[in-house]
Amino acid sequence: VRAGILASVPGAQGGFRLARPPARITLMDVVAAVEGPDEAFRCTEIRQRGAGAEAPAREFAHPCGVAAAMRRAELAWRRELAAQTVADLMDAAPANAPDRARRHYERLRG
Repeated sequence: VRAGILASVPGAQGGFRLARPPARITLMDVVAAVEGPDEAFRCTEIRQRGAGAEAPAREFAHPCGVAAAMRRAELAWRRELAAQTVADLMDAAPANAPDRARRHYERLRG
């Protein structure tokens, strides 16, 4: 609800519904609402501890290969999720999906 994805419906038959059309809610919106906006990988700069602690600061001006690779993977993952919407998932549901699941999606649409 705080992320603007769901709206609360009060009352005995209340619950939640989508706050926006399914085509305007990306999977990245959902992930950010559940997991938060922070990146999945957090570099702790282990290069600057232990044997690397005595290296000059200029050696740490750029991220290490692991951090750079993780950043590229994170960006690709986020782009892919941002390119897919809840409507895409609904459209991709198999025609023989249980009626209960289809009714649930329709109820979320509002």
